[in-house]
Amino acid sequence: MSRAAGCEMLPGLPRLSPWRSAAHAWEVRASPTGEDSVLLGQGKESSVGGYVEIGGIRTWYEAAGQGEPLVMLHGGLSTNAQWGGLIDTLAEHYRVVAAERRGHGRTPDVAGPITYEAMADDTIGLIENVVEGPTHVLGWSDGAIVGMMVALRRPDLVRKLVFYSGNVEVAAVDPKFLAVSPGPADMAAFEPFRVAYQATSPDGPDHWPAVFDKVTSLWRAEVPISLLELGTLGARTLLLFADDDLIALDHAVALYRAIPDVELAVMPGTSHMAHLEKPALFSELVLDFLRLDPVLTLAPLRRGGATV
Repeated sequence: MSRAAGCEMLPGLPRLSPWRSAAHAWEVRASPTGEDSVLLGQGKESSVGGYVEIGGIRTWYEAAGQGEPLVMLHGGLSTNAQWGGLIDTLAEHYRVVAAERRGHGRTPDVAGPITYEAMADDTIGLIENVVEGPTHVLGWSDGAIVGMMVALRRPDLVRKLVFYSGNVEVAAVDPKFLAVSPGPADMAAFEPFRVAYQATSPDGPDHWPAVFDKVTSLWRAEVPISLLELGTLGARTLLLFADDDLIALDHAVALYRAIPDVELAVMPGTSHMAHLEKPALFSELVLDFLRLDPVLTLAPLRRGGATV
């Protein structure tokens, strides 16, 4: 993959409302013009970005670091920029592959609706064609749902799964958020997402309303995973939520009870963007899970077939 000059950086974006986001600014990288690959940033773990053809879609991904592979799947209406510094942090320990899904970031939209099933197919193609073997998966929000579907459909491809602030039931999403999401594409609540999209999308800034409608419609549709189905999940899984998340904490507990080999973490003093609000704690939890074997707990109730 050839390298090109670094991309232009755009100013930080405003805080997200009506639900407050991290005070950290998002760094939006402008889309490279006519390049199949580009060197992004100049830091210690600068990533190389490029395109790969997956299912007929010219899919953008960034790769950084060395070692065991880790695929990172961003949230809905987001881009890789919304990971903040997390890609660089995790790339100090892993070969990180961060893809932007259909209709997101530098990956073009396609005809028809955006569905979790289609994005799971795309992610399977990415793992097979770029990673070329089993990988750890970290998915955030919509990305968590996609990662879960990949782990269920292709257990041979997913080693460990970090399921960050995702859901398998629409009822688990805060109703205030669902009430906002059908709004017009130019509403202030989604201004940071709009700016990020328009700075990077190969479909051009005028395509934002179409993608906004597709993704927000997806959020209001039922997720194609059942709690019962999670009993078949073979990958060791970390459920990672915020104490003030868009996803109800009782849903996190329901997921914890449904998945056989699972750990649950709730980050204090954070929201649906916990990785931006407390990045050091977030990274510590993720790395602890990915790098270490589970400890033998001293008073187990649900692990190891313990009985009371």
